[in-house]
Amino acid sequence: MSTRSRISARISAISESATLAVDAKAKAMKAAGRPVIGFGAGEPDFPTPGYIVEAAIEAARDPRNHKYTPAGGLPELKQAIAAKTRRDSGYAAEASQVLVTNGGKQAVYEAFATLLDPGDEVLVVAPYWTTYPEAIKLAGGVQVDVVTDESTGYLASVDQLEAARTDRTKALLFVSPSNPTGAVHTREQTEAIGRWAAEHDLWVVTDEIYEHLVYGGTEFTSIATAVPELGDRVVILNGVAKTYAMTGWRVGWLIGPSDVVKAATNLQSHATSNVSNISQMAALAAVSGDLSAVAEMRTAFDRRRQTMVRMLNEIPGVFCPEPMGAFYAYPSVKELIGKEVRGRRPQSSSELAELILEEAEVAVVPGEAFGTPGYFRLSYALGDDDLVEGVSRLGKLLSDAR
Repeated sequence: MSTRSRISARISAISESATLAVDAKAKAMKAAGRPVIGFGAGEPDFPTPGYIVEAAIEAARDPRNHKYTPAGGLPELKQAIAAKTRRDSGYAAEASQVLVTNGGKQAVYEAFATLLDPGDEVLVVAPYWTTYPEAIKLAGGVQVDVVTDESTGYLASVDQLEAARTDRTKALLFVSPSNPTGAVHTREQTEAIGRWAAEHDLWVVTDEIYEHLVYGGTEFTSIATAVPELGDRVVILNGVAKTYAMTGWRVGWLIGPSDVVKAATNLQSHATSNVSNISQMAALAAVSGDLSAVAEMRTAFDRRRQTMVRMLNEIPGVFCPEPMGAFYAYPSVKELIGKEVRGRRPQSSSELAELILEEAEVAVVPGEAFGTPGYFRLSYALGDDDLVEGVSRLGKLLSDAR
């Protein structure tokens, strides 16, 4: 019998998406009749706006959309994405600098696959979204964590970044607003980090998918616009999923220097070819339209954000900084680790999350998934009643901790 591994070491090293795993388990329990409330998935609970759906229906009737189209995206969508980017962040890009991808995740993977050689280091602020480490690893890169906590609102400083930089550092991953923390850098902080990156000739990969979800007077600042001296060493990642409640449509994009986009397009031409034409036409309607739909969603998210933070901070042993963007809260539960809850003493936030799912029928994602044990991520992109009921269950269970 062969002693060779059936699965390659490269693929065996990939971890399952913790957020999707939690969501799947919660849905399976609900299907079995248990009243589980899930705070796991980062998915708006709103339907895709009707005008976008109608555009997709019309596109499906057009035989031109039944055929292969350019691997890098429909020309009219690439042009519209360039125009939308200029409108929303002030960053000027040509259509030739846009690559339309199968969701934001493909944009993340292709950015790192295109930029990194084996051993190249990428500075990643922790807590971080679960997909970033796997994309960097698959590209042969080395992730270097810059760990933040609730004392700074999960924001990294230039001094922290400089302490982590080495001769092998090639890129900085900059995410603001952040998944999982909801942290948002001010313009001054963004400019300082961008100037530091430019000074050291680093690439900046910036994920801007939550650009329109900011609250309480907070403003989104694109590092690409704020720091022109970054020049052609910045790659922007974005998509329609969060802004337009289009997670299932799978349309994202990458904007960057022409040589990077051309190379990434070559990769995509062999990996997937074009994104579904129907989804691309829906995305065209989305990015070409106004932002009234996202304004309505943002109002609801803001209300839920305030409710969740208030209720979480009323639970003994839980501390939740106020998230200023995205639709996540990231409370610390470190004081509860090792305490007795319903006859059990969880020794990690992961074990505590399992206990909560079993005892309170509430699904949260533990901080281990985001590189910082001792925390939970809770999405507030769910209905108001479910949110209140779910956090109330958490409070009732955790108030018994001794």
